[in-house]
Amino acid sequence: MADVTFRDFAAAVMGNDTERAASVLTQLLGLAAGVATDATTHFRAQMTSAGPAFMGKAMGLRTAVTTGTDAEIGGLLVECFGLPAAAVSGAVATLRQTYPAGA
Repeated sequence: MADVTFRDFAAAVMGNDTERAASVLTQLLGLAAGVATDATTHFRAQMTSAGPAFMGKAMGLRTAVTTGTDAEIGGLLVECFGLPAAAVSGAVATLRQTYPAGA
């Protein structure tokens, strides 16, 4: 499968395609399918209820990945995607591998 990006995730969420959005998160964050589906549902609920404030936070993930600490990234993953503690360190490691700091 071709490389996917958070833009692909956002497009799937906006298109109400939970299955595709979860598939993208599975690749981007190295999540199990069920965790990715829950994360997609959480993201959509936050996007709907908090609107622009939430989207600003979600877009801050890019900065955190390139210049932030693992703790900052993990915190945003929990806030934006509702990741369970057991999934956070693996997701951070996957992001670090895909998007090395300073790249």
